[in-house]
Amino acid sequence: MGRLAILSAKGALPVQIAAAHPDALIFTLQGVDHDHQVSTIEHRFEQLGGLMDDLKARGVDQLVFAGAMTRPQLDPTAFDPYMQAIAPKLVQAFQQGDDKLLRFVISLFEEQGIQVRGAHELLPELTLKPGLFVGSEPSDINLKDAQKAAEILRTLGPLDVGQGVVVSAGLCLGIETLQGTDALLSFVAQTPDTLHQTPGVFVKAPKVGQDLRVDMPAIGPQTIENVSKAGLAGIVVAAGRVLFVDKPAILAAAEKYGVFILARDDL
Repeated sequence: MGRLAILSAKGALPVQIAAAHPDALIFTLQGVDHDHQVSTIEHRFEQLGGLMDDLKARGVDQLVFAGAMTRPQLDPTAFDPYMQAIAPKLVQAFQQGDDKLLRFVISLFEEQGIQVRGAHELLPELTLKPGLFVGSEPSDINLKDAQKAAEILRTLGPLDVGQGVVVSAGLCLGIETLQGTDALLSFVAQTPDTLHQTPGVFVKAPKVGQDLRVDMPAIGPQTIENVSKAGLAGIVVAAGRVLFVDKPAILAAAEKYGVFILARDDL
């Protein structure tokens, strides 16, 4: 087995992976925020060929994408020969959903003999087993709302839209889109009481057929606070397929705000 590299972006996840794998090399892309306080190896996305060469020269044969990374703004004038060669396919991938774009990026590394690993493979303890993680048992209404939200997610999956839905009393109050979970919950928090008459639930699960090695759904402490601000009773997630970054802080936040968290294996 060769060496692991972490392509690090914003958030606690890359820090946790690095702590669990101290021999891993940490790479970043220019212009992408990250929370590592240690020295990192930086490359430009426009010079992806240089990154590939550097990884192989350092004996890297495994790579994990970790952290929140937005779509980069590319400067075609800075493309190296490798990027120039793949540019037509890359442009096509950029015009599609996140899952198709990320699958294309994965294929580029795999063509170079570098295996892309999922964070959940390296830190399986960051996911939940089926059952109630924290809080009171969901009501029958909560469970029905969760079922409705799951049906919405399954229907939207082929369109590569989002990973989260809020349902209250059988009514869909919001669907997660490119803007992300925080934007969805902020939108729901502004819903008039006449439309939001019962607490409701937030359901988080991967898109149907999604490659979980990158862009795996994630929950953090801020998500719990935002769920509470949105007036929701709790969160239902896909067991084993949603990352819980910083479980102790999530548990504390859920207890503070009275939010239940339930993991199910049928989502």
